Amino acid sequence: MKACVLSDSHTTRIDGLPKALREALSRADLIVHAGDFTEMAVLKGLQAIGEVRAVCGNMDSQDLRLTLPARDTFTLGGKRIGLVHGSGGREGIAERIRELFEEVDIIIYGHSHEAGVQTLRGCLMINPGPSRRSFAVLTIGEKTTAEIIEL
Repeated sequence: MKACVLSDSHTTRIDGLPKALREALSRADLIVHAGDFTEMAVLKGLQAIGEVRAVCGNMDSQDLRLTLPARDTFTLGGKRIGLVHGSGGREGIAERIRELFEEVDIIIYGHSHEAGVQTLRGCLMINPGPSRRSFAVLTIGEKTTAEIIEL
């Protein structure tokens, strides 16, 4: 299973996303967005490409906040995944987010605009960074890997 992971798109239309990211989205088994779409048209554009799991972020429209949860947990390829946008300052964000989910294998979040992959207390933590600069590819198979793709 391959998931294309993005966050903080801060755009009003799907074509506001970089072309390389849109191409990667079309090849993914699942699209995961960690909030801050800004407008509903971005979510609808992603849904036109493929299956989407998403949460709302602090910069999202009222429509998105009424449509999407603030936090989600789901299973992909046998792995439990926690999904949240995040809040507060950049300092310590991974630690604060780790506290939100107890029994998960992977946590996907955004908000800080700092892309990175790390393991924190046995959990793979993925922040794809702002989608104008980067995204992540999460591969779940015999081995689970996450890679940041710089744009």
